Amino acid sequence: MTRPRPKAVTLTEAAAERVKALMARENKGYLRVGVKNGGCAGMEYVMDYVAEPDALDERVEDQGVEIVVDAKSLLFLLGSQLDYEVTPLHAKFVFRNPNETDACGCGESVTLVQASLGA
Repeated sequence: MTRPRPKAVTLTEAAAERVKALMARENKGYLRVGVKNGGCAGMEYVMDYVAEPDALDERVEDQGVEIVVDAKSLLFLLGSQLDYEVTPLHAKFVFRNPNETDACGCGESVTLVQASLGA
């Protein structure tokens, strides 16, 4: 018997509710999350709407929502949790990523290492 494969990324209830609201309003298909090179710390989290996932994208269903993870970003995002925070000064998605080793002072970019696939 094979055990269920763990989710690459999980969502908090707040993040799932926000994704549901955005997808209902935008009617664009899927929300894709990933990382790209940039910022003073080396990498930035990115989110975008896509009509269909790319063939190699990882589909993640959690909290009743399906998102896709960019295939090139997968090893940098494994084990991450996507949250949505609302404070008096901002409302934004936040990544809680165990692969993050550093962040810039302004919080716009991070340093990431690839997740270890070892046991």
